[in-house]
Amino acid sequence: MRLLPATIGFCMLVFTSVLAAQTVHVEEVRISEGSDRTRIVIDLDRSATHTLFTLSNPDRVVVDIPQGRFALGGSKLPDGLGAVGKLRGATRDDGIARLVLDMNSAVDAKSFLLQPGGGKGYRLVVDLLTGSSTPSIAAAPAKGAPDIKAVAKLPSDAVALVDQPVVAAAPAKAAPVAQPVAKAASEPEVPKYPLSTAEKNIAAAVSEVATKVVKQAPAQEGDRTLVIAIDPGHGGKDPGAIGRGGLQEKKAVLQIGKRLAELVNAEPGMRAIMTRSDDRFLSLKERRDVAARAGADLFVSIHADAVHDRRVGGSTIYALSEKGATDEAAKLVAQRENSADLLGDVALNDKDAMLASVLVDLSQNASLEASISLGDNFINEMGKVSKVRKQQVQQAGFMVLKMPDIPSLLVETAYISNPQEESNLQSVQFQQRLARAMHSGIRSYFYANPPPGTRIAQLSRAQRLARQHVIKNGDTLSEIASYYGVSVASIRATNSISDSEVRVGQVLRIPPPLDI
Repeated sequence: MRLLPATIGFCMLVFTSVLAAQTVHVEEVRISEGSDRTRIVIDLDRSATHTLFTLSNPDRVVVDIPQGRFALGGSKLPDGLGAVGKLRGATRDDGIARLVLDMNSAVDAKSFLLQPGGGKGYRLVVDLLTGSSTPSIAAAPAKGAPDIKAVAKLPSDAVALVDQPVVAAAPAKAAPVAQPVAKAASEPEVPKYPLSTAEKNIAAAVSEVATKVVKQAPAQEGDRTLVIAIDPGHGGKDPGAIGRGGLQEKKAVLQIGKRLAELVNAEPGMRAIMTRSDDRFLSLKERRDVAARAGADLFVSIHADAVHDRRVGGSTIYALSEKGATDEAAKLVAQRENSADLLGDVALNDKDAMLASVLVDLSQNASLEASISLGDNFINEMGKVSKVRKQQVQQAGFMVLKMPDIPSLLVETAYISNPQEESNLQSVQFQQRLARAMHSGIRSYFYANPPPGTRIAQLSRAQRLARQHVIKNGDTLSEIASYYGVSVASIRATNSISDSEVRVGQVLRIPPPLDI
């Protein structure tokens, strides 16, 4: 089926809106002043929805970015300028990154989102109008889902000009006849595409099921237990790789998987299921089916690599490749009429080709992004146990990872072909250390990205309210400050420390969050 440009553009807008449900990092906030407005530019690492509203007594303008987090590095929010007396920002317990502008007086606030261009990434622009100018960009609504037009791509001239400081215009020469005031290039009209009946039907369907597809249920309350699917590779008639000392991969990874399951089951708010808990053979599809039936939030497949060169060692973390994801998406769409495949409890067999394709793409991209982020945690934790062969998540088309709606990793724990690592894999202590590293990776990921409505979300919130942080290897003051929604300076002042005095195991007192 050939798609009209407007249809393609619409689907991309829907796609962008749902992906914004993933964590959005606020990387920098800039401010400039002109004759008729003060402009705030918020640099983001991805597209985002937002809400904009004003408060009075005292006058404030508030920008909320759902699923957002301040990640300013070592920098801080700029000082007030023009109409803005002060800027404050914090990541709230409900996952909203909130920027508050304390105003010197009441203003008319407008906002719009710019797509990447001119060497810049995504930018959320807030104009605080102090003169007579009336821009054509509407603010995002304060309640409900932001207007889909707010994420439309703007003309290239606007992309080029928005990062320039707003300056006062030179006075125009007097003219005998008043001329209409031309709109500034930095105030572009948002393109308006009238939707056909088919497109409206797609919009309604996507709105109804997209949040289910990417497992972003809107409910903030609840105590659902996270389900972690643990998949010890091989088994039964398939021994996997065999070391020179006779160790079979299937036996080593089963022991590691059992130890990981024990740790997960001991973690409040988590429950482990195993694709196999004994020496049996399962097809790749059967392994995936176990995870899908249990409604798994994560799938971890455990293996031990082997190559001809016995000197090669270390662990490697894999996520599904984009090519593998694309192939699986095409397969699901092609088979939807005769398939019972579900994405987040949404069947594909009653969806037309376009809608099925949009839903699968949404789910694949969301789960791939989560997989890679989680894999980074695994690399950090497993590096404390043994050598990590690749310092970034590798991507390959492993069949066992092809689950569109479940973040999935394949962990090559060690090289069974390496004599020393074969010996390590037989060690109870080494197996336990590997299991602990994987458990720590899982725990740190979900505490940083707690799914709404889960027990982990409750515990994560309580942990933040406890206002204490035990420094771990790799922690930095800027990351700690960003996580708790406070400034680095306030942490230093509260604990009377400098960067050179921070050490692993030290307990920091976290100052109260900004009063927003």
